[in-house]
Amino acid sequence: MQNNSSPLLTSILDNDFYKFTMQQGVIQLFPRAKVRYKFINRGQHSFPAEFAAALRKTVDEMKGLQLSPQEKIFLRDTCPYLDPVYLDFLEGYRYQPDEVQISQEGDQLELHIEGLWYRTILWEVPLMSLISELFYIMTDSERISDDEVISTTREKIENYKKLGVTIAEFGTRRRYSYAIHQLVLDSLGKYGAGSFIGTSNVHLAMLHRTRPIGTHAHEWFMFHAARYGFKMANALGLEHWVQIYRGDLGIALSDTYTSDVFFRQFDKMFSKLFDGVRHDSGDPLLFADKVIAHYLSMGIDPKSKTIIFSDALNYEKVARIAGYCKNRIGISFGIGTNLTNDAGPAPMNMVIKMTEAQPQDQEWIEVIKLSDEHAKYTGTEKMIHLGKTILGIV
Repeated sequence: MQNNSSPLLTSILDNDFYKFTMQQGVIQLFPRAKVRYKFINRGQHSFPAEFAAALRKTVDEMKGLQLSPQEKIFLRDTCPYLDPVYLDFLEGYRYQPDEVQISQEGDQLELHIEGLWYRTILWEVPLMSLISELFYIMTDSERISDDEVISTTREKIENYKKLGVTIAEFGTRRRYSYAIHQLVLDSLGKYGAGSFIGTSNVHLAMLHRTRPIGTHAHEWFMFHAARYGFKMANALGLEHWVQIYRGDLGIALSDTYTSDVFFRQFDKMFSKLFDGVRHDSGDPLLFADKVIAHYLSMGIDPKSKTIIFSDALNYEKVARIAGYCKNRIGISFGIGTNLTNDAGPAPMNMVIKMTEAQPQDQEWIEVIKLSDEHAKYTGTEKMIHLGKTILGIV
């Protein structure tokens, strides 16, 4: 029976789907690898006194979470590409709170995660959702009413339906609260038929009888750079993904080391094997042009492929992208914070990113991300310069 000891997290599946799909890959390919993650306060938010203590208490309570029989059946029946062995592993998985170090100096929060990658990979998303929800609770933020959340979400999804586009909800990590997230999913399911296609949150996908959506994240390729070098990171990251999923979960993330570098390695085999790519940084219209030109150069009809746009989207951005791409290439949209944290107070701007990896009982190696948008770079200046030099990024 599921343990409900945590007041803010009540399911081990209250997490993004790509964390579980990557976890299965890590278990199979890199079971001894260790990693470190770090909280990055991009928005320079000031945390209230005792915030670290409150977060520590909630994180400690997560050790009681476990996969319920009903959740295991849901994964088995909905996601046939998740092996029975992996589902048995997940059934026995428990969070180990000592993998997370939390401290506070004045109004600034410090958070670090360290441990075996196959274990620590599940921490990022729930930790961010906890930080966000606790922040609003402890700063006494006032939000709009439940009825306003419902009507706002209804208006958004009905506008997307008029555009004729499909929408997935990607807003777990920076949601206002679990309760708001539930209201948003209720409204999307009720009013979004024909447009709403699923959510990245596995727990809520089960509760709302919709599809869990996701493939892999930047950390997949960041680790591959530590293990195999920058020049091989994209190609081997993709090759290993195909090795694990054999054609399922075929949307490739393209901007870990800039999309220009990615498409140099996204050869004809990968271009045909993968259903499409995900856009997460930089100008979306320029990216669309780049993707279409790439497929045409491979002799592939772009209309047979899909771009998933997922970078800080709202209605205006979606409408602009949809109009630009119409009849040129398949498109869909993953919308996060604009759906799950449009409740009054300003959303938080924060991330938790992998900072180092220890691939094979060797020394720790710094990892970086070189998005198409410089503000989203992560890593030390020294390693960023080295990566850009090796990859020929100007």
